[in-house]
Amino acid sequence: MPINITMPALSPTMEEGNLSKWLVKEGDKVSPGDVIAEIETDKATMEVEAVDEGTVAKLVVPAGTEGVKVNALIAILAGEGEDAGAAAKAGGDAAPKAEAPKADAPKAEAPKEAPKPAAAAAAPAAAKAEPAPVANGHAGGERVFASPLARRIAKDAGVDVSAVTGTGPHGRVVKADVEAAISSGGAKAAPAAKAPAGAPGATPAPAPKPMSDDQVLKLFAEGSYELVPHDNMRKTIARRLVEAKSTVPHFYLTLDCELDALLALRTQLNAAAPMRKTDKGEVPAYKLSVNDMVIKAMAMALMAVPDANASWTDSAMVKHKHADVGVAVSIPGGLITPIIRHADEKTLSVISNEMKDLASRARSRKLKPEEYQGGTTAVSNLGMFGIKDFAAVINPPHATILAVGAGEERAVVKKGEIKIATVMSVTLSTDHRAVDGALGAELLGAFKRMIENPMGMLV
Repeated sequence: MPINITMPALSPTMEEGNLSKWLVKEGDKVSPGDVIAEIETDKATMEVEAVDEGTVAKLVVPAGTEGVKVNALIAILAGEGEDAGAAAKAGGDAAPKAEAPKADAPKAEAPKEAPKPAAAAAAPAAAKAEPAPVANGHAGGERVFASPLARRIAKDAGVDVSAVTGTGPHGRVVKADVEAAISSGGAKAAPAAKAPAGAPGATPAPAPKPMSDDQVLKLFAEGSYELVPHDNMRKTIARRLVEAKSTVPHFYLTLDCELDALLALRTQLNAAAPMRKTDKGEVPAYKLSVNDMVIKAMAMALMAVPDANASWTDSAMVKHKHADVGVAVSIPGGLITPIIRHADEKTLSVISNEMKDLASRARSRKLKPEEYQGGTTAVSNLGMFGIKDFAAVINPPHATILAVGAGEERAVVKKGEIKIATVMSVTLSTDHRAVDGALGAELLGAFKRMIENPMGMLV
């Protein structure tokens, strides 16, 4: 009896994945636990192990196929004593279902072909419609492409620029088009449409719509760009950011923290690190970074202000018992947020070594889903790039994220005297549904106390 191998769900939210590589070929014998393929999800590349014993009769989905749906047939095994060729034929009825992902695979290439059909479809439509309103393809409230000078002249003359035929590049309305419309006495119906009879004022403009791929490409000269298809990670990042900014009511709190005491303690702790033997010789058992101490300070601040260690759901507030701190790590093509679990209970050296391991595996896309999903808050540090301050986007279901800027020497006033101190600006982005302004300020104040009195992180 043939044994079907299907695309596994490697995380609770996975709907499809890319079959990056087959590690077996047809005719190979496999046993339970053998690694047979590499699957690329939105955040990581993971190995797939065989569950059954048999001979690979057919690889239904070729390596490199994108968008393979979960539970789609990807390979067929022949059982013990079974003819591989017969098993492959017996599994043929299921094969067409497995081929469906192949049709999805070229999705990434779609943008390359999109401009041509769009342009071809637009031509007949433009021929049937009235020339003036659709000369630029902007009838029905769509964006009008016109030069700033043309817009100003049209506004002064009371001309509806959307009803002017554009002769500029890609139908763009230019100064000469507006002057021609003014001299002909046409294109002046727009003012009346703005304030319908019986309305107390002008009709509100419709909500702006995102530009279509075709509209965006028309803004650039043909041949001046190349189209790079989005991979799964970039698609997921885009979807999550839109979700966060559309559904989470952000507000922001910023504080300056003095770092001199923390930097001095870090130097002492690193100097006291014991040596350990490795393949490369003796190396320190740990090497603390400022970011390691920021993670610890954020975790302890959340435990000091437990009401801020929460997540919002429509039915209840989720109050977390531990501080699981996600840390934004830049990787090729995007970013990922591995999580330091129970960071409030771990020492600085443990946090430092764990963070180095997670960051290394994140960059090679070897993290397991449980290592980057969940968490109660996050830290995003751009200080190493010289960024003074910024505001980060909350990663649901978190209610907070801390954006960390660069530590720099600044003039500060202490007891009426100007002194030099190393100062770091931090901005807390907060979900107002879960954490109110005063509570967010209390959390940020607790973080500042930990940073400026770092000995408290050692007890």
